Amino acid sequence: MTDTTPARLLKLLSLLQTPREWPGGELAERLDVTPRTIRRDIDRLRELGYPVEASRGSAGGYRLVAGAALPPLVLDDEEAVAIAVGLRAGAGHAIEGVEEASVRALAKLEQVLPARLRHRVSSLQNATVPLTRGDGSTIDPRTLTTLAAAATGQERLRFAYRSGEGTETKRQVEPYRLVSTGRRWYLVAYDLLREDWRTFRVDRVSEPFATGARFTPRPLPGEDGGGAEDAARYFARSMAGRQPELRLDVRFAAPAEFVAARLPPTLGVPEAAGPEGVSGPEPVSGPEGENPGGENTGSACRLRSSCTDSLEWVALRLALVDCEFTVQGPPELVEHLGRLGARLTRAASAPR
Repeated sequence: MTDTTPARLLKLLSLLQTPREWPGGELAERLDVTPRTIRRDIDRLRELGYPVEASRGSAGGYRLVAGAALPPLVLDDEEAVAIAVGLRAGAGHAIEGVEEASVRALAKLEQVLPARLRHRVSSLQNATVPLTRGDGSTIDPRTLTTLAAAATGQERLRFAYRSGEGTETKRQVEPYRLVSTGRRWYLVAYDLLREDWRTFRVDRVSEPFATGARFTPRPLPGEDGGGAEDAARYFARSMAGRQPELRLDVRFAAPAEFVAARLPPTLGVPEAAGPEGVSGPEPVSGPEGENPGGENTGSACRLRSSCTDSLEWVALRLALVDCEFTVQGPPELVEHLGRLGARLTRAASAPR
């Protein structure tokens, strides 16, 4: 393939937007073309306005740098700022539904933003106070983009890490993938000092620094193909080994569709069931006049699943469904709900 095709140019541009320097030979190998074709494609990108910088010598290569103006990404200045601010806010506070692709997009966008636009993004971010959960798990978006760029560029990382007990350690890792659970971000990486795979909570990572040393990704234990799906499966197995499994058996006095819309998918999918076994009064109208039970106030559903979330989190999510429910298992969740209910009752009946 010797002609410059739009598909190859887009793939080349995608590689160059990773914050690293790419040797010409490696780009040629990735795109299955000759080094001469790569040079022609680089010239074509420069003609289109992309600031591609080249370094000479045996270790030289190409990298995309920030220019005096935004390259022709079919985005004007206002759109670029709006996207960067939105991605920062979503990634920094681990909003449910934000995926790793959003972090990669943020890393690429901030790589080519001119200084004047980066200043506007930072100003807007600093002037905005988000409503958070207050559990201390918010994340600096720059940490996420540094980790994402290192994983994509296969570059070793150094960072400080704080354990759940508060112990501070220094880590040097080969980052593999970022995993989002909806509530938190985790980094799956090979720890060079411990010579083993580890998962790190990103909100406990500080001072991340890309060392510049490249590496060839190792295969994950128990996985063959490599990639995001393997990282997700490895992460799930890793977390299951740390946290005791909860086998949930919960009956709701509301249709399965109503409950499923209010529960995170990680807790499982409720199935329709008869009304028997659900204690408490009949369902009442929910927010905006919505009746959880529909026309048939005796409709119900049952959730039987397993999860590795904490008792506190599961109890909170069940309470937020906004209908009557009965927990039939596990016993520790029943006990926790009893203590929580008693505490809330005391709070509501305290003298004013």
